[in-house]
Amino acid sequence: MTTKTVTNGTNPVPKKHSYWSKLGMDLIKNKWLYIMLIPGVIYFLVFKYLPMWGVIIGFEDYSPFLGPFKSAWKGLYWFQKFFSTKKWIDYLSNTLILSFMSIVFTFPAPIILALMLNEVRSMRYKKLTQTLLYMPHFISIVIVVSITYVIFGTDGIIYKLTAQMLGHKVDFLGDPGIFRWMIVGQSIWKETGWGTIIFLAALTNVDTQLYEAAMIDGANRMQRLWHITLPAIRSTIVLMLILRMGSVLDTGYEHLILMSNAMNRSVSQTLDVFVYQNGIVNGQLSYTTAVGLMKSLVSLILVITSNKIAHALGEEGLY
Repeated sequence: MTTKTVTNGTNPVPKKHSYWSKLGMDLIKNKWLYIMLIPGVIYFLVFKYLPMWGVIIGFEDYSPFLGPFKSAWKGLYWFQKFFSTKKWIDYLSNTLILSFMSIVFTFPAPIILALMLNEVRSMRYKKLTQTLLYMPHFISIVIVVSITYVIFGTDGIIYKLTAQMLGHKVDFLGDPGIFRWMIVGQSIWKETGWGTIIFLAALTNVDTQLYEAAMIDGANRMQRLWHITLPAIRSTIVLMLILRMGSVLDTGYEHLILMSNAMNRSVSQTLDVFVYQNGIVNGQLSYTTAVGLMKSLVSLILVITSNKIAHALGEEGLY
């Protein structure tokens, strides 16, 4: 703590600086760091915090011509309307099932792939493999869906091979039972490689002497993986899982709308699709804002709960 010495007779007495004076000195000392911070602060203020005031229209009968401060107040009307509809359970169940499948299959995929890449000893082959695995992340979801239609459509090679092998045709794009697996499979193919970056970075902090000591003790590769590698990145895995719980109800409307058709619509209608169709297409802004706010509150509760569970298990958690 910065102090200033003043004399009181013959004995010097330290004088504490106030909070604002310390802040002012720190601003002068690190002025260029604070200047570099300004664009980031402006970004979060404009695009993250100011839009939060828009949730007020979820409690109004919002009219763009009147604005949020002159529109009629409705209270909890839109929440009651959503839960009074017969299909709200279908929207919620479709969202939860798809999110659960994503957590079970999509979330562990980057971890498993990172562990596999970590075992590769040839750096040239490892870098080439990583580059090829990162590329799908930069491909638009529209292109991914187009490739899927070409491969699994009625004229696609997978469709024809399956028909020859099984003796009957399989409608990959229309069967509701296959639809969710197609969505999860596309997500794994597109994002797994990119998701390995953070886990590979965590693996670089593992002390190589631990592996050498384990090899001397006779531990095989699987034992080294289980007792050294996984515990070393456990905190990173827990942190990423907590963050994933914050978006558990976000299924992405673009992907689902592109893959949706009349035959699989019973399982493709999620909360995100509901918000898009009723808010953007039909213009029911207050209605869909209320549904979006409900999603955000559920996500916040899941993050807080997951963080508390992580603390109870001895992990640092998110905060």
